[in-house]
Amino acid sequence: MIIDLKYGCNPHQKPAQMQLPDPSPLAILNGTPSMINILDALGAWQLARELKLATGLPGAASFKHTSPAGAAIARPLDEAFLASQFLSKEDLSPAAQAYVRARGGDRMCSFGDVAAVSEIVDESLARVLKREVSDLIIAPGYEPRALQSLKEKKKGAFLILQIDPDYEPPEMESRQIFGFTLRQKRNDAKIAADLFTNPVTQKKEISPAALETLIVATVALKYTQSNSVCVAYDGQVIGMGAGQQSRVHCTRLACDKADKWFLQQHPKARALAFRPELKRPEMANVVDQYLLWDQLSEPERMQMLAGLQKKPAPITAAEKADWINGFKDVCLSSDAFIPFRDNIDRANRSHVRIVAQAGASLRDADVTAAADEYGMVMFHTGLRLFLH
Repeated sequence: MIIDLKYGCNPHQKPAQMQLPDPSPLAILNGTPSMINILDALGAWQLARELKLATGLPGAASFKHTSPAGAAIARPLDEAFLASQFLSKEDLSPAAQAYVRARGGDRMCSFGDVAAVSEIVDESLARVLKREVSDLIIAPGYEPRALQSLKEKKKGAFLILQIDPDYEPPEMESRQIFGFTLRQKRNDAKIAADLFTNPVTQKKEISPAALETLIVATVALKYTQSNSVCVAYDGQVIGMGAGQQSRVHCTRLACDKADKWFLQQHPKARALAFRPELKRPEMANVVDQYLLWDQLSEPERMQMLAGLQKKPAPITAAEKADWINGFKDVCLSSDAFIPFRDNIDRANRSHVRIVAQAGASLRDADVTAAADEYGMVMFHTGLRLFLH
Protein backbone atom coordinates (compact mmCIF):
# COMPACT_ATOMS: atom_id res chain seq x y z
CA MET A 1 0.00 0.00 0.00
CA ILE A 2 1.34 3.43 -0.98
CA ILE A 3 -0.02 6.70 0.37
CA ASP A 4 0.78 10.27 -0.64
CA LEU A 5 2.53 12.52 1.87
CA LYS A 6 2.09 16.28 2.14
CA TYR A 7 5.67 16.73 0.90
CA GLY A 8 9.17 15.40 1.56
CA CYS A 9 11.69 17.03 3.88
CA ASN A 10 10.81 20.44 2.44
CA PRO A 11 7.66 21.86 0.79
CA HIS A 12 9.30 21.97 -2.63
CA GLN A 13 10.07 18.22 -2.50
CA LYS A 14 6.97 16.88 -4.20
CA PRO A 15 5.75 14.29 -4.85
CA ALA A 16 6.42 12.32 -1.68
CA GLN A 17 5.04 8.93 -0.74
CA MET A 18 5.20 6.25 1.92
CA GLN A 19 4.95 2.53 1.26
CA LEU A 20 3.28 0.64 4.10
CA PRO A 21 3.75 -3.01 5.07
CA ASP A 22 0.90 -5.35 4.15
CA PRO A 23 -1.12 -5.60 6.31
CA SER A 24 -0.38 -2.10 7.54
CA PRO A 25 0.33 -1.59 11.26
CA LEU A 26 -0.06 2.19 10.84
CA ALA A 27 -3.23 4.21 10.37
CA ILE A 28 -3.50 7.97 9.82
CA LEU A 29 -6.58 9.03 11.77
CA ASN A 30 -6.35 12.76 11.12
CA GLY A 31 -4.34 15.14 8.95
CA THR A 32 -1.80 14.69 6.15
CA PRO A 33 1.76 14.12 7.36
CA SER A 34 5.00 15.09 5.65
CA MET A 35 8.05 12.87 5.40
CA ILE A 36 9.64 14.51 8.46
CA ASN A 37 6.42 13.94 10.42
CA ILE A 38 6.63 10.23 9.61
CA LEU A 39 10.34 9.97 10.41
CA ASP A 40 9.83 11.64 13.78
CA ALA A 41 6.69 9.64 14.53
CA LEU A 42 8.34 6.29 13.89
CA GLY A 43 11.43 7.25 15.90
CA ALA A 44 9.34 8.55 18.78
CA TRP A 45 7.11 5.48 18.80
CA GLN A 46 10.05 3.08 18.96
CA LEU A 47 11.49 5.02 21.90
CA ALA A 48 8.23 5.18 23.84
CA ARG A 49 7.53 1.50 23.22
CA GLU A 50 11.02 0.42 24.27
CA LEU A 51 10.83 2.46 27.47
CA LYS A 52 7.72 0.47 28.37
CA LEU A 53 9.38 -2.84 27.46
CA ALA A 54 12.53 -2.00 29.43
CA THR A 55 10.89 -0.72 32.61
CA GLY A 56 7.31 -2.02 32.64
CA LEU A 57 6.10 1.58 33.09
CA PRO A 58 4.27 3.80 30.57
CA GLY A 59 6.80 5.53 28.32
CA ALA A 60 6.62 8.73 26.33
CA ALA A 61 8.82 10.67 23.93
CA SER A 62 8.88 14.21 22.61
CA PHE A 63 10.65 14.21 19.24
CA LYS A 64 12.04 16.99 17.05
CA HIS A 65 14.11 16.62 13.88
CA THR A 66 14.74 12.88 14.21
CA SER A 67 16.01 13.02 17.81
CA PRO A 68 14.26 13.08 21.18
CA ALA A 69 13.93 16.47 22.86
CA GLY A 70 12.75 14.51 25.87
CA ALA A 71 11.74 11.05 27.01
CA ALA A 72 10.38 9.70 30.28
CA ILE A 73 8.56 6.98 32.13
CA ALA A 74 5.52 7.63 34.29
CA ARG A 75 6.33 8.82 37.79
CA PRO A 76 4.51 11.28 40.09
CA LEU A 77 5.04 14.99 39.41
CA ASP A 78 6.29 17.01 42.36
CA GLU A 79 5.31 20.61 43.08
CA ALA A 80 8.68 22.09 42.09
CA PHE A 81 8.54 20.45 38.67
CA LEU A 82 4.93 21.51 38.12
CA ALA A 83 5.72 25.11 39.08
CA SER A 84 8.76 25.19 36.80
CA GLN A 85 6.56 24.08 33.90
CA PHE A 86 3.77 26.57 34.72
CA LEU A 87 1.43 23.67 35.45
CA SER A 88 -1.12 23.34 38.22
CA LYS A 89 -1.55 20.16 40.22
CA GLU A 90 -4.15 17.98 38.56
CA ASP A 91 -5.10 14.34 38.40
CA LEU A 92 -3.07 13.00 35.49
CA SER A 93 -3.16 9.45 34.17
CA PRO A 94 0.13 7.51 33.94
CA ALA A 95 0.24 8.15 30.17
CA ALA A 96 -0.21 11.88 30.75
CA GLN A 97 2.43 11.88 33.50
CA ALA A 98 4.93 10.24 31.18
CA TYR A 99 4.32 12.76 28.40
CA VAL A 100 4.36 15.81 30.71
CA ARG A 101 7.71 14.65 32.06
CA ALA A 102 9.07 13.91 28.57
CA ARG A 103 8.03 17.31 27.26
CA GLY A 104 9.23 19.04 30.41
CA GLY A 105 12.74 17.66 29.99
CA ASP A 106 13.42 20.43 27.48
CA ARG A 107 10.37 22.60 26.94
CA MET A 108 12.21 24.87 24.47
CA CYS A 109 13.16 22.00 22.16
CA SER A 110 9.77 20.31 22.62
CA PHE A 111 7.93 23.30 21.12
CA GLY A 112 6.06 21.94 18.08
CA ASP A 113 7.01 18.35 18.83
CA VAL A 114 5.92 14.91 17.76
CA ALA A 115 4.51 13.13 20.81
CA ALA A 116 4.52 9.37 21.33
CA VAL A 117 3.16 7.30 24.19
CA SER A 118 3.19 3.58 24.80
CA GLU A 119 -0.39 3.63 26.13
CA ILE A 120 -3.92 4.26 24.90
CA VAL A 121 -4.45 8.03 24.73
CA ASP A 122 -7.08 8.91 27.34
CA GLU A 123 -8.89 12.16 28.08
CA SER A 124 -6.25 13.17 30.62
CA LEU A 125 -3.48 13.06 28.02
CA ALA A 126 -5.74 14.65 25.39
CA ARG A 127 -6.27 17.66 27.69
CA VAL A 128 -2.49 18.03 28.05
CA LEU A 129 -1.94 17.83 24.29
CA LYS A 130 -4.72 20.30 23.53
CA ARG A 131 -2.97 23.09 25.44
CA GLU A 132 0.55 22.43 24.15
CA VAL A 133 2.15 23.50 20.87
CA SER A 134 2.50 20.08 19.32
CA ASP A 135 2.17 18.81 15.76
CA LEU A 136 1.47 15.09 16.04
CA ILE A 137 0.65 12.21 18.36
CA ILE A 138 1.35 8.52 17.69
CA ALA A 139 -0.02 5.89 20.03
CA PRO A 140 -1.42 2.34 20.02
CA GLY A 141 -4.99 3.61 20.40
CA TYR A 142 -7.36 6.34 21.54
CA GLU A 143 -10.37 6.57 23.78
CA PRO A 144 -13.29 7.87 21.65
CA ARG A 145 -13.71 11.18 23.49
CA ALA A 146 -9.96 11.76 23.53
CA LEU A 147 -9.76 11.18 19.78
CA GLN A 148 -12.64 13.55 19.09
CA SER A 149 -11.03 16.22 21.25
CA LEU A 150 -7.67 15.93 19.48
CA LYS A 151 -9.30 16.10 16.05
CA GLU A 152 -10.38 19.64 16.97
CA LYS A 153 -6.81 20.78 17.72
CA LYS A 154 -5.12 23.17 15.26
CA LYS A 155 -8.44 23.81 13.53
CA GLY A 156 -8.65 20.15 12.57
CA ALA A 157 -5.09 19.88 11.22
CA PHE A 158 -3.49 18.09 14.20
CA LEU A 159 -1.86 14.87 13.01
CA ILE A 160 -3.07 11.70 14.72
CA LEU A 161 -1.44 8.34 14.00
CA GLN A 162 -2.29 4.93 15.40
CA ILE A 163 0.15 2.02 15.35
CA ASP A 164 -0.19 -1.65 16.22
CA PRO A 165 1.84 -2.14 19.44
CA ASP A 166 2.56 -5.74 18.49
CA TYR A 167 4.07 -4.89 15.10
CA GLU A 168 7.67 -6.02 14.68
CA PRO A 169 9.61 -4.90 11.58
CA PRO A 170 11.72 -7.26 9.47
CA GLU A 171 15.19 -8.14 10.70
CA MET A 172 16.83 -6.33 7.77
CA GLU A 173 16.27 -2.68 6.92
CA SER A 174 17.35 -0.58 3.94
CA ARG A 175 17.57 3.03 2.85
CA GLN A 176 18.36 4.73 -0.42
CA ILE A 177 20.75 7.68 -0.56
CA PHE A 178 21.76 9.43 -3.80
CA GLY A 179 20.69 6.41 -5.82
CA PHE A 180 22.58 3.93 -3.64
CA THR A 181 20.74 1.34 -1.55
CA LEU A 182 22.21 0.39 1.82
CA ARG A 183 21.09 -2.56 3.95
CA GLN A 184 21.80 -3.55 7.52
CA LYS A 185 20.45 -5.65 10.33
CA ARG A 186 18.05 -3.57 12.39
CA ASN A 187 19.38 -2.34 15.76
CA ASP A 188 17.52 -4.76 18.01
CA ALA A 189 19.95 -4.51 20.95
CA LYS A 190 18.02 -4.78 24.20
CA ILE A 191 18.64 -2.15 26.86
CA ALA A 192 18.02 -3.76 30.24
CA ALA A 193 19.52 -4.01 33.72
CA ASP A 194 22.01 -6.70 32.68
CA LEU A 195 23.73 -4.16 30.41
CA PHE A 196 25.01 -2.35 33.50
CA THR A 197 26.88 -5.12 35.31
CA ASN A 198 30.47 -4.06 34.64
CA PRO A 199 31.35 -1.17 36.97
CA VAL A 200 34.95 -0.07 36.42
CA THR A 201 35.21 2.54 39.20
CA GLN A 202 35.94 2.12 42.89
CA LYS A 203 32.28 2.80 43.66
CA LYS A 204 30.10 0.12 42.14
CA GLU A 205 26.58 0.21 43.63
CA ILE A 206 23.58 2.26 42.53
CA SER A 207 19.96 2.19 43.65
CA PRO A 208 17.20 0.42 41.67
CA ALA A 209 15.64 3.82 40.89
CA ALA A 210 18.95 5.13 39.55
CA LEU A 211 19.37 2.00 37.43
CA GLU A 212 15.94 2.60 35.95
CA THR A 213 16.95 6.19 35.12
CA LEU A 214 20.17 4.95 33.49
CA ILE A 215 18.08 2.58 31.36
CA VAL A 216 15.85 5.49 30.27
CA ALA A 217 18.90 7.54 29.26
CA THR A 218 20.43 4.69 27.28
CA VAL A 219 17.21 3.73 25.50
CA ALA A 220 16.84 7.38 24.47
CA LEU A 221 20.35 7.33 22.95
CA LYS A 222 19.40 4.39 20.76
CA TYR A 223 16.95 6.68 18.90
CA THR A 224 19.13 9.84 18.85
CA GLN A 225 21.32 11.03 15.99
CA SER A 226 24.94 10.33 16.93
CA ASN A 227 27.25 11.44 18.39
CA SER A 228 25.05 11.77 21.45
CA VAL A 229 25.21 12.04 25.23
CA CYS A 230 22.15 11.98 27.48
CA VAL A 231 21.71 13.27 31.03
CA ALA A 232 18.72 11.89 32.94
CA TYR A 233 17.21 12.29 36.39
CA ASP A 234 14.36 10.51 38.15
CA GLY A 235 13.28 8.50 35.12
CA GLN A 236 13.36 11.28 32.54
CA VAL A 237 15.73 12.82 30.04
CA ILE A 238 16.73 16.33 31.16
CA GLY A 239 19.56 17.02 28.72
CA MET A 240 20.17 15.54 25.27
CA GLY A 241 23.34 16.46 23.38
CA ALA A 242 22.75 15.11 19.87
CA GLY A 243 24.42 15.13 16.49
CA GLN A 244 27.73 16.73 17.47
CA GLN A 245 31.03 15.84 15.84
CA SER A 246 32.95 15.59 19.13
CA ARG A 247 32.00 13.77 22.31
CA VAL A 248 32.79 16.67 24.62
CA HIS A 249 30.50 18.99 22.67
CA CYS A 250 27.71 16.43 23.16
CA THR A 251 28.50 16.38 26.88
CA ARG A 252 28.59 20.16 27.18
CA LEU A 253 25.27 20.50 25.37
CA ALA A 254 23.57 17.77 27.43
CA CYS A 255 24.91 19.14 30.73
CA ASP A 256 24.03 22.75 29.87
CA LYS A 257 20.45 21.63 29.20
CA ALA A 258 20.40 19.62 32.43
CA ASP A 259 21.64 22.64 34.39
CA LYS A 260 18.82 24.72 32.95
CA TRP A 261 16.30 22.04 33.92
CA PHE A 262 17.58 22.05 37.50
CA LEU A 263 17.66 25.84 37.74
CA GLN A 264 14.12 26.26 36.38
CA GLN A 265 13.08 24.84 39.74
CA HIS A 266 15.22 27.24 41.82
CA PRO A 267 13.09 29.38 44.18
CA LYS A 268 14.26 32.58 42.48
CA ALA A 269 13.22 31.28 39.05
CA ARG A 270 9.87 30.09 40.35
CA ALA A 271 9.28 33.51 41.97
CA LEU A 272 9.55 35.48 38.71
CA ALA A 273 6.59 37.85 38.35
CA PHE A 274 5.49 37.55 34.72
CA ARG A 275 3.31 40.10 33.00
CA PRO A 276 -0.24 38.68 32.89
CA GLU A 277 -0.51 38.85 29.09
CA LEU A 278 2.39 36.44 28.55
CA LYS A 279 1.58 32.96 27.28
CA ARG A 280 3.42 29.88 28.53
CA PRO A 281 5.96 29.71 25.65
CA GLU A 282 6.78 33.38 26.22
CA MET A 283 7.18 32.76 29.93
CA ALA A 284 9.53 29.88 29.13
CA ASN A 285 11.64 32.21 26.97
CA VAL A 286 11.87 34.74 29.80
CA VAL A 287 13.05 32.05 32.24
CA ASP A 288 15.57 30.81 29.69
CA GLN A 289 17.05 34.32 29.39
CA TYR A 290 16.89 34.92 33.14
CA LEU A 291 19.04 31.85 33.78
CA LEU A 292 21.65 33.30 31.39
CA TRP A 293 21.61 36.71 33.10
CA ASP A 294 25.40 37.20 33.19
CA GLN A 295 25.73 36.31 29.50
CA LEU A 296 23.06 38.68 28.18
CA SER A 297 23.80 41.90 26.34
CA GLU A 298 22.01 45.01 27.59
CA PRO A 299 19.34 44.87 24.81
CA GLU A 300 18.75 41.18 25.57
CA ARG A 301 18.41 41.92 29.28
CA MET A 302 15.94 44.74 28.59
CA GLN A 303 13.91 42.39 26.38
CA MET A 304 13.82 39.82 29.18
CA LEU A 305 12.81 42.43 31.78
CA ALA A 306 9.99 43.62 29.50
CA GLY A 307 8.22 40.34 30.22
CA LEU A 308 8.35 40.82 33.99
CA GLN A 309 6.42 43.01 36.38
CA LYS A 310 9.51 43.75 38.45
CA LYS A 311 13.26 43.33 38.15
CA PRO A 312 14.40 40.06 39.74
CA ALA A 313 17.58 39.29 41.61
CA PRO A 314 19.81 37.02 39.52
CA ILE A 315 20.86 33.60 40.75
CA THR A 316 24.53 33.83 41.70
CA ALA A 317 27.12 31.31 40.54
CA ALA A 318 27.44 29.97 44.09
CA GLU A 319 23.66 29.63 44.40
CA LYS A 320 23.51 27.78 41.09
CA ALA A 321 26.20 25.32 42.15
CA ASP A 322 24.59 24.70 45.54
CA TRP A 323 21.19 24.12 43.96
CA ILE A 324 22.45 21.73 41.28
CA ASN A 325 24.43 19.76 43.86
CA GLY A 326 21.19 19.08 45.73
CA PHE A 327 19.97 16.68 43.03
CA LYS A 328 20.99 13.09 43.68
CA ASP A 329 21.67 10.15 41.34
CA VAL A 330 22.03 12.24 38.19
CA CYS A 331 22.89 9.87 35.33
CA LEU A 332 24.84 10.34 32.10
CA SER A 333 24.93 7.84 29.27
CA SER A 334 27.06 8.03 26.12
CA ASP A 335 26.24 6.31 22.83
CA ALA A 336 29.92 5.30 22.41
CA PHE A 337 33.12 5.33 24.42
CA ILE A 338 34.22 8.47 26.28
CA PRO A 339 37.63 9.34 24.82
CA PHE A 340 38.90 12.01 27.22
CA ARG A 341 38.42 12.97 30.87
CA ASP A 342 37.14 16.43 29.89
CA ASN A 343 33.71 14.84 29.48
CA ILE A 344 33.82 13.64 33.10
CA ASP A 345 35.07 17.02 34.33
CA ARG A 346 32.10 18.75 32.66
CA ALA A 347 29.65 16.13 33.89
CA ASN A 348 30.81 16.65 37.46
CA ARG A 349 29.80 20.33 37.33
CA SER A 350 26.23 19.13 36.70
CA HIS A 351 26.55 16.77 39.68
CA VAL A 352 26.48 13.64 37.51
CA ARG A 353 27.31 10.69 39.74
CA ILE A 354 26.43 7.72 37.51
CA VAL A 355 27.92 7.20 34.04
CA ALA A 356 27.44 4.56 31.36
CA GLN A 357 29.61 4.29 28.25
CA ALA A 358 30.75 1.64 25.79
CA GLY A 359 34.36 1.57 26.98
CA ALA A 360 37.42 0.32 25.05
CA SER A 361 38.99 3.74 24.53
CA LEU A 362 42.78 4.11 24.54
CA ARG A 363 42.36 6.41 27.55
CA ASP A 364 39.93 4.29 29.56
CA ALA A 365 42.25 4.42 32.57
CA ASP A 366 42.36 8.24 32.52
CA VAL A 367 38.59 8.51 32.20
CA THR A 368 38.02 6.00 34.99
CA ALA A 369 40.50 7.82 37.23
CA ALA A 370 38.56 11.05 36.67
CA ALA A 371 35.33 9.34 37.62
CA ASP A 372 36.98 8.01 40.78
CA GLU A 373 38.18 11.52 41.69
CA TYR A 374 34.58 12.71 41.73
CA GLY A 375 33.15 9.65 43.47
CA MET A 376 31.17 8.51 40.44
CA VAL A 377 30.01 5.03 39.52
CA MET A 378 30.87 4.25 35.89
CA PHE A 379 29.79 1.24 33.85
CA HIS A 380 31.31 -0.08 30.64
CA THR A 381 28.52 -1.58 28.56
CA GLY A 382 30.48 -2.79 25.54
CA LEU A 383 27.59 -1.60 23.37
CA ARG A 384 27.78 1.23 20.83
CA LEU A 385 24.50 2.86 19.85
CA PHE A 386 25.25 5.04 16.82
CA LEU A 387 22.36 6.19 14.65
CA HIS A 388 22.76 7.90 11.28
